[in-house]
Amino acid sequence: MADLFGLADGRQWRKYTGGAAPREMSPQMLFFAAARITLDAAAVDQVIEAMRAIGATVDLSGDASESAS
Repeated sequence: MADLFGLADGRQWRKYTGGAAPREMSPQMLFFAAARITLDAAAVDQVIEAMRAIGATVDLSGDASESAS
């Protein structure tokens, strides 16, 4: 689930799903996950390339050292 929502690891995901006061999920995070499960890989890649074209650095490999900016 952490990967799907663009989080660094499972510990981050648990901050949204557990404990006495779970974090609220932003609309951007939910949109990202919904897009990844709704769109085919080519469409997701097209969006990511558009993000890069306007200056974002995007790495979905799971390496938290580089993320969308």
